[in-house]
Amino acid sequence: MIRVLLAEDMDMVRGALVALLNLESDIEVVAEVDSGDEILPAAKAAHPDVAVIDIDLPGKDGLTAAAEIHENLPQCHTLILTSLGRPGTVRRALDAKVNGFLLKDAPSDKLANAVRSVAVGRRVIDSELALSAWEADDCPLTPRELEILSLAARGRNVADIAADLFLSPGTVRNYLAASVTKLNARNRVHAIRIATEAEWL
Repeated sequence: MIRVLLAEDMDMVRGALVALLNLESDIEVVAEVDSGDEILPAAKAAHPDVAVIDIDLPGKDGLTAAAEIHENLPQCHTLILTSLGRPGTVRRALDAKVNGFLLKDAPSDKLANAVRSVAVGRRVIDSELALSAWEADDCPLTPRELEILSLAARGRNVADIAADLFLSPGTVRNYLAASVTKLNARNRVHAIRIATEAEWL
């Protein structure tokens, strides 16, 4: 039996995905959460074989949570779900060492088969998305710089970001300044626009 943790913030979507996966005779959803902050604690408690994670979650985003699982629970494989199959997002997923990357509108049987493949250590990424990801420009920002810029793009101020990530406000400002410099941007807003248009956020 493949034990699955499911992270999705929309209740109806999460309920549908849990029902779909539990219909499979060899798959059991053992934990479900609705925010990125809950993923690692839930995974440590439930010991899933596969974590199916929505990329856009409140709190920590799905890729940050997937990277934490890779670091803390290497025996748990990760499958990212997204409604946006952008090349920059796929590159970030590959950099975060995720095992699979699947669009939410994929057929239901594709999800179950992806879970099975990821559970035995195979990589599952749509071939066209993978090709476009390799052809996309490299992002000059570090994962932490991307995380902080992403939070700033969502309207979080320096104090909020610092509190969310347990950093000092000065450290957050330094990361934002480094992002502006690396992207040759005029200011923080311009840096967010450049990163968004390049599909790095």
